[in-house]
Amino acid sequence: MAETIRFGTDGWRGVIAQDFTFANVARAAAATARYLTDSGRKDLPFYRDWGVPYRGPEAGVVVGYDTRFLSREFAELAAKVLASEGVPAALTDAPVPTPALSFIVVERELAGAVMITASHNPPRYNGFKFKPEYGGSATKDATDLIEHHLPQELPELFADTVPITSIREEYLSVLEGRVNLMEIAGTELHVVVDPMYGSAQGYLTELLRKYGIPYTAIRSRIDPLFGGKKPEPLPELMGPTRAVIRSLKRRTRRKILVGLITDGDGDRAASMDEAGNFLDTHRTSSLILWHLIRNRGERGLVLKSFALTDLIRKIAEDAGLEVREVKIGFKWAVEGLVRKEAMFAGEESGGYGYRWHLPERDGILAGLLLLELIAAERKGLGKLLAELFRRYGPHYYDRVDLELPERVEAVERIKAVPPESIAGRKVVDVETLDGVKLRFVNGWLLFRASGTEPILRVYCEMESPEAVEEVISTGTALAKEVAHG
Repeated sequence: MAETIRFGTDGWRGVIAQDFTFANVARAAAATARYLTDSGRKDLPFYRDWGVPYRGPEAGVVVGYDTRFLSREFAELAAKVLASEGVPAALTDAPVPTPALSFIVVERELAGAVMITASHNPPRYNGFKFKPEYGGSATKDATDLIEHHLPQELPELFADTVPITSIREEYLSVLEGRVNLMEIAGTELHVVVDPMYGSAQGYLTELLRKYGIPYTAIRSRIDPLFGGKKPEPLPELMGPTRAVIRSLKRRTRRKILVGLITDGDGDRAASMDEAGNFLDTHRTSSLILWHLIRNRGERGLVLKSFALTDLIRKIAEDAGLEVREVKIGFKWAVEGLVRKEAMFAGEESGGYGYRWHLPERDGILAGLLLLELIAAERKGLGKLLAELFRRYGPHYYDRVDLELPERVEAVERIKAVPPESIAGRKVVDVETLDGVKLRFVNGWLLFRASGTEPILRVYCEMESPEAVEEVISTGTALAKEVAHG
């Protein structure tokens, strides 16, 4: 009997050679082709209600891939299966960042794209993402229909060859017009670029080199093991970036230093300030939003994921902007961006989207916007963050990932009987948009089962690092206790 393939928060992911196999990739590709040739998909909400143009299968797809083990081979197989099922398919000529692939769907007016990547997951994982005509994360309606078309058996016919295509220059050309690179070039700064061995390597540095902006690139070679770590911008994985910035600080005192970090497939981003302090996705997103409002004059609805910092709400509401919370996973922000209602969308995992770009996370563009912010303010990110804290109060955050097979049961038990207090702090509200969030007078604690890994995530934001440590340690103990009944 064929193994079950389920699309989660952003695509289907599995352990290589265990459930992410060539046979299952072929089945997923066949299902995608049958989705594209199913005329019934015209009734999906994003065609019917959002105004997304329907493109038939003859418009074709591009299949891209990241730097993981066997990603190119998986991608080539997927392209051959798509072609054999009647959908013209091309394969990228090199590993590509996911936002570049999403961009090319819109730019070339394709029926969609397939990206072989497990994003920020550990090296043993790989994954299969589908991008519809609008060039963003597929909605649940779309992935449900793809799952409906999954064949039980391996497709019998594969195309012998598929054309190879390059998308790099088209994507970099559009990024060049999205930010003021001439102003950035006129700023005394030095950029440390860290793609964490992922498929964004070489993209940001090409633009910096073209405009004569000094940079140092690290972790910028193909390594399917990602240096023995998972390619996710987390504080405990930032040792190399911090070391380079602090070394440069001793030698380049007149320049503003900044670290720009992207994840395994380049759709997520975090940063590091001039002193080598890691700025997590909450602080990075807050700085980007502040820049969009303050220096670019952007106005409109702001979307924030359920796990993202309250600082986003304070910045937006201070500017008189509406803020709306959405479920975790960028696909829940897609509608607002496609409809051009939302000017900004941000999520805790480091994805940021913009009305004037794509309904997709773009870690490379996020880095360029941070450089534009530095150029506009003539200050490093650390000093700019201090300004935000003086205005809106300090916000500190942490996340713990617990390997718990009973992760779903644990969340449901906490939701059913939420505690009255955590670490001596009274719970003043319980929110259940996605998982269960316990609110305090100052801060919150969130429990949520991962949609891509067997992990229970415990998130916490408070007014001080000490408060975060107290609350999150109590919260993780509670999660372990309720997981076992």
